Amino acid sequence: MLSRLEEHPEDRLTCSAIIFSRVCREVWMIGDCQCLIGTEYYDNPKPYEDELAAMRADEVKRQLAEGKTKDDLLRHDTARDVIIPRMIETMHQQNITYSVIDGFHIPREHVRIMTLDFRPWEIVLASDGYPFLCPTLAESESRLYQQRTDDPLNIGAFKATKAFHPDFNSFDDRSYVRLKV
Repeated sequence: MLSRLEEHPEDRLTCSAIIFSRVCREVWMIGDCQCLIGTEYYDNPKPYEDELAAMRADEVKRQLAEGKTKDDLLRHDTARDVIIPRMIETMHQQNITYSVIDGFHIPREHVRIMTLDFRPWEIVLASDGYPFLCPTLAESESRLYQQRTDDPLNIGAFKATKAFHPDFNSFDDRSYVRLKV
């Protein structure tokens, strides 16, 4: 399968990781993830993610205007279906213009690195499944719940490439780790 995966990165299993190296006193971001270092926010979005989310939001609004219901779109996000070809096209740039973990070489220049000095720090490492990263898990979960309540289609102030499906408590994977170093 190696030759197939070399030619079709959209078929590769991929993941993101955010790592704190105690030895180097660095945070390494591979793929789309986010962190707080003290009160400073950092993220590492995939290129075109904002553009694709905006395209999907426009498509959701168009479909709603044509008579689709919010519930229809939450059950089957047909607006996401519209952007899938463009998403697949952007996957051909993984580990070329942006980093992911996919079994192939990860170019170091696409790993975002933040260096911490030697004073004490509180850091939060998280996946991109939190639309609003906060200093505590409870606050981040609360903001996620509020997003789901106020804008489950994710087409308002926070835009995403997918909506909240009614059977799930989130629109994306979530991981959250807070530590003091």
